[in-house]
Formats: sequence, C-alpha cells, structure tokens
Amino acid sequence: MTFKKTLFTGGLIAGLAATAAFAQDAAAPAADAATAATEAAPVATGGGVSSETAYIFNTLLFLIGGFLVMWMAAGFAMLEAGLVRSKNVSMQCLKNIAIYSIAGIMFWVVGYSLMYTDVNGGYIGTFAAYSFDTVGGNALDTGYSTASDWFFQMAFVAATASIVSGTIAERTKLWPFLIFTAILTGILYPISGSWQWGAGWLSEMGFSDFAGSTIVHSVGGWAALAGALLVGARKGRFPKEGTPTAMPGSSIPLATLGTFILWLGWFGFNGASQLAMGTIGDVSDISRIFANTNLAAAGGVCATLILLQVIYKRVDVTMVLNGALAGLVSITAEPLAPSPLAAILIGAVGGVIVVFAVPMLDKLKIDDVVGAIPVHLLAGIWGTLAVPLTNSGASFSIQLIGIAAYGVFTFVASLVIWGILKATIGIRVSEEEEALGLDRTEVGVEAYPEFAVGRA
Repeated sequence: MTFKKTLFTGGLIAGLAATAAFAQDAAAPAADAATAATEAAPVATGGGVSSETAYIFNTLLFLIGGFLVMWMAAGFAMLEAGLVRSKNVSMQCLKNIAIYSIAGIMFWVVGYSLMYTDVNGGYIGTFAAYSFDTVGGNALDTGYSTASDWFFQMAFVAATASIVSGTIAERTKLWPFLIFTAILTGILYPISGSWQWGAGWLSEMGFSDFAGSTIVHSVGGWAALAGALLVGARKGRFPKEGTPTAMPGSSIPLATLGTFILWLGWFGFNGASQLAMGTIGDVSDISRIFANTNLAAAGGVCATLILLQVIYKRVDVTMVLNGALAGLVSITAEPLAPSPLAAILIGAVGGVIVVFAVPMLDKLKIDDVVGAIPVHLLAGIWGTLAVPLTNSGASFSIQLIGIAAYGVFTFVASLVIWGILKATIGIRVSEEEEALGLDRTEVGVEAYPEFAVGRA
C-alpha cells in the first residue's frame, strides 16, 4: 500500500469514528425526550391505544354518525314530498326543516339533561340546559367530546318527530304540529329515552334496544297514531260505502331518493350506536353492524317484492320502499349479534308486516299518508321482540315490559297533547283549505306552481 493510500484510509476511518461519536452524542437528548414523552403519555386502553387516541376516534364516530343521521332529515323530507299530493309538497318540506331546527334547540334547552343527567335508575333526568366541554377541553374521563355526543343524540330526536309528520300530512295545521314537535322532542322523547339510554329503570331491568327500534321508531309511531286518530282521515279517503280511495303521491322518484337517503343515514344511526371506535374490537363490530343493517334492508325489500307478487299479482313500488325502511327499523334493536342470515330474516319479517298492516289500517279507517305506522311502530315492536332470538342476554318478558311502557306513556301523553291542541287552537284545516292544498293556504308557496294549482 502506498503512503497516499495509507493516509487516505486512516483519514476515512478517523472521520467515520468521529461521525459515529457525534451521532451518538446527538441521539442521546432525543432518546431522553422520547422516553419522557412515553412516560407522560396517557395510559393505553384495552385495545392498545392511548386514552387520547381513543377519545379522538370515539368523538369522530359520534360526529360522523351524527351527520349521517342528520342527513336522514333530507330523506324524510324527500320521502314525504314524494308520497303526498303535489298541492302539499311545500308544506312537508317546510315541516321537515322546522322539525330539525326545533328538535335541535329543544334538545339543548332541556332534552339532553332530561335524558342523560342524574337519572340514576329512575324515570327522569334533570330540567336544565346542557353544558358542553370548555374550549379546547380534553375531558378524557368521558372518553369522547360531550358536544359530539349531544350532536349525535340530537339527530335521533329529529328523526322521531319526522315520523309523525308523514302520517298526519295533508290535513294538519302547521303551528299546532310545530307545538307538538317542541313538546315531543324536548319533553316526551327525552323522558322515555332516559329509561333505557339514560341508565333508567328499564336499563336496570335489562331491557335491550341497541339503536332504538322502540325508543326512537315506536315512540314516533305511537305519537303519529295518536295524531292520526284525533285529526281524522283526509276528505274522501274513506267513503261511507266501497273501498278506500287511493290518493297517489306526487313523485315516485323523490320518494325513492328519500328511501335511499334514509338507508344511507341508517349506517350512522346503527353503526355509531356502538358508541366507541377506540379499539380493534369496536371497529370490527361497527363493520358487522353496517353489514347486518344493509342485509336487513335488502331482506325487507325482497320479502315485500315476493309477497306483493304472490298476493296481488303486481308490485306496488311505494310498498317496496316501505319494505326497505321496515327492514331497517326491524334490525335497529339488535344489529350486532345476528348472523347475516338472521339479519336478512329479521328484515324480511319487517317487509311482511308492511304488506299486511297497510290494508289493515285501511279497514280501521286510519289514514297514514306515508305508511309510517306499519314501518316505524309495528316493525319497531317486531324488532324489539326479536332481540332475544340472537342476543342471549335479553329476555322476552322484559322486552315486552319495555314495549308496553313506551307504548302506554307515549300514546297517552300524545293523545292528551293532541287533544288539548284540538280543543284550543284546532289541529285540522278547513275542508276548503284541504281541497286547495296546504301549499297555498298554509305556506303560500307552491312546490309546482305551473301545474299544481287546485289539483288533487
């Protein structure tokens, strides 16, 4: 080796050694900082993530679920706009945006605290406005942002009131309906909801309703039934003699769009009711809930299709749309435990209920414009009763007690409120106003002014 090569090799070795020493010295503070950060980090949850990470993902679940359920307000609006006659479309659109707004305010003013604050195994929470976390709050003890939970639960309240809107459409005054909406969303729903979701007396008994087949849908259905009985049927719907008069809706495309929007929103409705997304187990369960929710809706559609063809030799698209919704309502009480086949069958029974319940209501001369009573009330009862079939922790007797409690409380209270409104300010428009359409007489803006004036 020449002198130059020896000098170069020695210099290279010395340089590498110096670099390594420098790197080791520079890495020491970083390693110390990393160790300190690890020691300061929140304790990991059972799923292997920190409590901060779980808090973030749980909050994200509530927010995503909340805006999906909020989007169901658009679904109800489009479904109802499509199933009422053209002269009443603006009224249904107005009612639905008013419902969502009134429900939001009432649930903050008093509803959330009534439902969740200091229930303690009892029957009612606290009459108070709800307070969110402070700006930049990090209440890790809750596991989620309180505002995100309020937002998610508030969207449920609005869905309950929308059920009533469609049933008593085309003959009910606007302001009495909005007054009833305020009482339902601020008082009735939160009180009954506290019995289960607020850790009230039904929760203590072991009643099971995962996402609200009874707590949301049947409650809305009972309130709708009370209203339908007191407001009466639309003029000409049930002649003294002969079969009931069909009153076709204004737009099947709108009704179909509304159904698909509701179907989409239901993934938030059921999926986010897992209430946690901070572990692998939670995320896996949410995925299973999504799949079962979708299968139940498909089961409701297919059962309705087949049954209509067998019985009537033709398929009514509006019944099939309601079959999808009945399947969704049916699976809502327990969307996690069922196998895929069980989910399909549970949804299919919901579709069967629609096919037989709609003509039953006609025989009883109960005018339900959009079919909400079969879909939300009856399918909701079925879904709640079906829980013990797939969830061994549930009991048929306790499920029946819960169904009866929600039914008696909501129906009687709604009947009283509707009765007071009827006796004081009236709840029904005049025959002339009904004939002209509520768009002209109550709203002043017609949805289809070019061709809808004065038409049935």
